[in-house]
Amino acid sequence: MTITPFLWFETQAEEAMHYYLSIFPSGKSNAVHRAQGRVMSVEFELEGQRFMALNGGTPSQFTESISFFVNCDTQADIDRLWTTLTGDGGAPSRCGWLKDKFGMSWQIIPSSLGRLLSGGGDAARAGRVLQAMLQMAKLDVATLQRAYDGN
Repeated sequence: MTITPFLWFETQAEEAMHYYLSIFPSGKSNAVHRAQGRVMSVEFELEGQRFMALNGGTPSQFTESISFFVNCDTQADIDRLWTTLTGDGGAPSRCGWLKDKFGMSWQIIPSSLGRLLSGGGDAARAGRVLQAMLQMAKLDVATLQRAYDGN
C-alpha cells in the first residue's frame, strides 16, 4: 500500500511537473498520460516521493491546509529552494512558508529547527528561538542558532 499526493491543475500538470523536476534534481518523470492529443495526467517523483497531477479543468485553489514540508540540511539548500520557489510568481509567507507560482504551499525548514525550538529543555532558550523565527519569512539557521545561544 502507498499514499501518493494527487494534485489537480487546470491545464498545467505537465508544466508543474517539469518545474518541480528542475528544482529537485534527483526527481524523475515517470509517465505522461495523453488522451486526444492532450496531457491528462502526469506521474513523477521528488526526493523519492511519488506524485500524480491531473489536468482537470478549473480546480479548487490550493490552500495552506496542505503543504509540502522540505527538511533542509543546509542554509544553502534553504536559500536555493526559497529563491527558486518564490521566483517567477511565487510568494513568501512567514516562518519558512511560501507559495510557488502554482499556489502550492511549501514549508522550507532547517533540519535543526526541532532541536532549536525545544531549547534543550530550557524554556527561555526555546522562547528566544520562537521569537526569532516569528520575525522571519525565510528561515535563517545562523540567526536561530544565535537566539538559541542567547547572542
